[in-house]
Amino acid sequence: MLQNYKIVTLTHKQAPLSELGQLMVQYDSEQELREALQALKSAFGMDGLLYLSTCNRVTFLIDLPGHVSPDFLERFCKQVNPQLEASQCANLMAKLVFLEGEEALRHLFEVAASIDSMVIGEREILRQLREAYDRCTNWNLTGDNIRLAMKTTVEAAKEVYAKTRIGEKPISIVSLAIQQLLESKLSRSARILLIGAGQTNTLVAKFLKKHDFTNVVVFNRSIEKAERLSELLGEGARALALDRLASYSEGFDAIITCTGHTQSWIDSELYTQLLRGGEEQKLVIDLAVPNNLTEATRAQFPIHYIDVEHLRSIARENLAFREREVTQARKLLTTQLYDFHSTYQHRSIIRAMHRVPEAIKAVKSHAMNEVFAKELRDLNPESRQLLERMMDYMERRCISIPMQAAKEVAQ
Repeated sequence: MLQNYKIVTLTHKQAPLSELGQLMVQYDSEQELREALQALKSAFGMDGLLYLSTCNRVTFLIDLPGHVSPDFLERFCKQVNPQLEASQCANLMAKLVFLEGEEALRHLFEVAASIDSMVIGEREILRQLREAYDRCTNWNLTGDNIRLAMKTTVEAAKEVYAKTRIGEKPISIVSLAIQQLLESKLSRSARILLIGAGQTNTLVAKFLKKHDFTNVVVFNRSIEKAERLSELLGEGARALALDRLASYSEGFDAIITCTGHTQSWIDSELYTQLLRGGEEQKLVIDLAVPNNLTEATRAQFPIHYIDVEHLRSIARENLAFREREVTQARKLLTTQLYDFHSTYQHRSIIRAMHRVPEAIKAVKSHAMNEVFAKELRDLNPESRQLLERMMDYMERRCISIPMQAAKEVAQ
């Protein structure tokens, strides 16, 4: 019954991320993407198409009646990416995953619920899937079957997030670093030195702003990047060039550091200068690899020191926790999939019944204008008018009875 649903996909599980682009639709503008997807849909006579492309996944959800031919995947790959060479196409086909019917829907459910994600429990994929659906729907690509599947998919994913703990316990290094910062009970006015203004510390800055830490000084080799980060942090934050660190004299309560140095460089002499005579324990979150703070400095001073390796160990524990929730999540999805069989069947009945009114009207017209046309011409006006009223009544009743029955079955 669900054989119309088909999925062609390639993810981080089957291929290096560098190869995913071979299955991505090639385009330079939204208009080109729209035209390419419309051409793909038309080339295979699809009733519906949904295209999802992320940094670690390319997925095509297809509504296509019947079974596909043995050469379907090869033709599909060449239609998606005409630039593929023969060897590339053969390599791609060996790694592609093709799913049909219930297995295709189960995969879609697991993608939306983040069970199939690179990072289990991260809800970003559900947002990406919904945006992909909205875009394809706006381009008249999806159709009623995909609409029905997506409605249940979103409901299933929300149930998983609500009834399991699959999304609990952070596993990104930056999220864990901020969690450690919050657990240290620093006041929101604590003096924080943010050393480095790369991608990692940009994420850190967003969290600092979210949690209302305002007294932050950003140090970076490029003063322009430091200034951009201080602007992101808002009023109260400042930016200084990294070479000003050695002469900084205002003290600190916490250091968050992540620079691209190839060896540890915050030594005891620099740390002493930054302390400005303070003897109490300080918080240092060292997100650099290799560590920015030297081992000798960590040993010499009372420091609550948190580095990437420590955060990774917490991340592994948290990921194991999330993975234990997958079993419960799959049970919920199986129930949703079972219910979808009935939903799809009911919808199929309603769609089929939409043809009934026109079919009955056609029968009536054929009877009156062809089969019994001669007899009707011999009737007097009063008799003909009565017969037509009777036929109109029969038409309405013949339409309403099966339509009402279909609605009761669908409820």
